[in-house]
Order: sequence, then C-alpha cells, then structure tokens
Amino acid sequence: MNTRAVPEPEKLNIAILGGGIAGLSLAIALANHPLINTTIYEKTLELKEIGASIALGPNGLRTLERLGLSDVIDDENGFRGTGTAGMVYRHWKTNEVIGTHVHADVKEWLHQTTRFHRGHLHGKLVEHVPRDSIKLGKNVIGIVMDEKGVTVNFKDGSKAWADIAIGADGLRSGVRQALVPKFKLKWSGLTAFRSVFDKSLVESIPDLPEDSAHWWGPDTTFFSSRLGRNMYTVVGGVTVDPDDQDARFKDVSWDDEGDVEVLKEVYKNWNPVVKALTKVTPSIRYHPNFSCSAPLDTWVFGDRITLIGDAAHAHGGAFATGGSLAIDDAYALYLSLKSVFSLSAARKPPAQEIRKALKLYETTRKPHAERLLKVVHAGNTAKIDMIRNEIIETDEQLRERAARGSNTGWLHEHDVMKAFDEALRFSQKNDGKEEVLPRL
Repeated sequence: MNTRAVPEPEKLNIAILGGGIAGLSLAIALANHPLINTTIYEKTLELKEIGASIALGPNGLRTLERLGLSDVIDDENGFRGTGTAGMVYRHWKTNEVIGTHVHADVKEWLHQTTRFHRGHLHGKLVEHVPRDSIKLGKNVIGIVMDEKGVTVNFKDGSKAWADIAIGADGLRSGVRQALVPKFKLKWSGLTAFRSVFDKSLVESIPDLPEDSAHWWGPDTTFFSSRLGRNMYTVVGGVTVDPDDQDARFKDVSWDDEGDVEVLKEVYKNWNPVVKALTKVTPSIRYHPNFSCSAPLDTWVFGDRITLIGDAAHAHGGAFATGGSLAIDDAYALYLSLKSVFSLSAARKPPAQEIRKALKLYETTRKPHAERLLKVVHAGNTAKIDMIRNEIIETDEQLRERAARGSNTGWLHEHDVMKAFDEALRFSQKNDGKEEVLPRL
C-alpha cells in the first residue's frame, strides 16, 4: 500500500531587529511556538548592554517568570530589599523617610521590585537564546515590504528576508526612523549622572539605608541602591531649560564619560549620607533624558512590521519602567501571534492574518504606553515651567509631594495577560475593525 508523506508544517520566519532586552525577551517568548523561527540582528559587533542599573517591577518580573526565567530574576542577579516597598522617599537634607510606594497586590517574593546591573540582566537573557540565531554587525539602513514578506537591508551590504520584521532597536531606533522619517525625540532638559561600582565602596558609610532610597530635593533627586552580584548604583542629575542655547549638558551624548566632581558639586549641601555616597563614587556616565515628542500614530506598518520597547514608545525612562514595558511588549506580541497562528497549524498565516495579530498587539499595549507618555510630558512641562519662572518648591510642598508618592501602581503592577484578553475580546467584538483603540 502506498502512503503519502505528510508535508512538514510551514514555519513563520521573524527578524528581530535589535538585541537588547526587548529583542531578547521576544526571541525567548517566541521560542515557545514550535512553528516560529527567529533571528536577532544586532548592529553592534559585541553582544553587550551599555548603561548602568535597571529596575524591573512586578509586571516585568511576572512575565519573565511565565517564560520560565526564574534564574534570570533570582536573588543572585537582582536586589529586592528587605520589605514590600517598591520605593522609599527620603528628605534631601534630613535623610528622614517622607514617603513610600508599597505594592498593592504583590504576594510572591520574586515579584517584588528588583534592581540589576543592566549588563547582568542582559547577559542572563542571552543565555536563553541560541547563539547561532544572533547575527552581529547588522545595522539596518532600509526595509522593503511586499505581499510575500520583508527584506531588511544592512549597512554592510547584506540583506535578510523574513515573514515579519520587529523593530526592537531602542531609543534611537533606525527601524522607526526608516518607517517614520519625520519622527523626533525630545530632550526633557534632564541629564542623569549614573554609576555602578562594587558594593564594598559604600560599606563604611554610617547610616546608609539598607533598602534602595530616593532622596527628593527642591530641584533634583538622588537615588542609591544595592544591585545583584555585590554591585551598587547611584543616580543623580540636573534639569535645565532644554530650549536654552547655552544649557549645561546640552551637547552630551548617551553614556558619555562624565566628571565625578560635578556629582560632588551638585550634592555638596545635601545630607551626610548622600555626600558620602558622592565621595566614594569612582566615576559617572552622562545619560541625557529623551522621549517621544509625540506618540506614534501607529505601531503597525503594512501587514508585516511592528515595533516594541523604546522603538515604539520611548518615554525617557520615567518611573524606572522601561525594561518591564519592553518585556511585556514582547509577551503581548507573542500572545497576539499565537492567536492567529496555532501551535499545530499546517501552514503559516497569510498577510491579512499577520496584520490582525500585529493590530491586536497594538491594541493591547499602545493605550497603556500612551497613558505613561502623557504623564511624562505633563511632568516635564511642569518642571520646565518652574525653571523658567524661577519657582522653588517649599519644604512643605516637597514633603506633601513625597507623601503622595508617584501613584504608579497602574504601571508597575499592570497585568499584560488581562490587557491582552480584553483587547482580544474587543477585536472579536469589532470583527477586526481598527478605527478605535479601547482605553484599557
């Protein structure tokens, strides 16, 4: 009896353009789908993450745990503090606690806000991605889409073809710029001074808080915390009028080497703990604060391209939530693709089904990101207005503000799976119509 061979199922090829936290998280999530092949194209020649510390809130930590990455977020790699407070606010001059942010619904220890050396977090994610699926030295210069797929052109003259391309290349996304040439980033006027160093340098400082601490002053803040693997971080900074042509730090670039004497000068009149921290800090890097000047009209381009992480919604790192946002973007995109391409499908989805999945992802994530961007822009505007009008916050106002806290439970404890389910119901109810996004 003749038997006909069963054809192999068609696989969906996805090009992830960027090998940072967003791109790696997406590759790890998509690896759960047996019919999806992913390749990461990273522009640098070495797969490493620049920057200093990074915090993950309960939302990002829960998602990484869902992906089976408990080893990435364990206590060896990250620092959780001693209690349930996501942040402790202290007075710049007296060092007394004047406010706290406590998680409303976080019962698991692994889900408590955790702080990492950015390079350590990135390195642990890399361990979960097959090395031969990562291509280095691939700087995107153009993307061409047709009815069959996407061709990505790189600066080295090579090309890559895929069914779908995902821009995951961060704040200064070349993918986003190729798709939206008029897009602009906006400097808030803030330049952060960041440093990461061995924890042993701070161990002799009297009265150093055991938990992470955020000191609030009338015109700036100072942050310090232990990190995983016996590391420590400090973050200071100054804000100026960004439209002032002679503004201090106007011309510095991200991760430029800074002058540690500037850090000491800015905080010379602060409490003894902060001053001691500035004195033991061995070096600083400058990190100017940029965000989208306005939200993108769409995150979906044609039937086969979308953006995740800072490429989609650069918000300037406010509330230390960029990493968690990127991780949740990745998971929402995975869920969206799975919704139109089952784990046992015989063939890959056609263009209209791919677009449906990408729009479902956008419906899940875009309203949440735009809510954050609205808060960021309002805060930046208020700060600049105070600078231009030479308004100094009184001590009473400072204490009242700290007591109110940041009110960001909606952000740090956001449930991406609930948001996806709501978006899916909305999409099904509207039969795939794309005119209006729900306010999730």
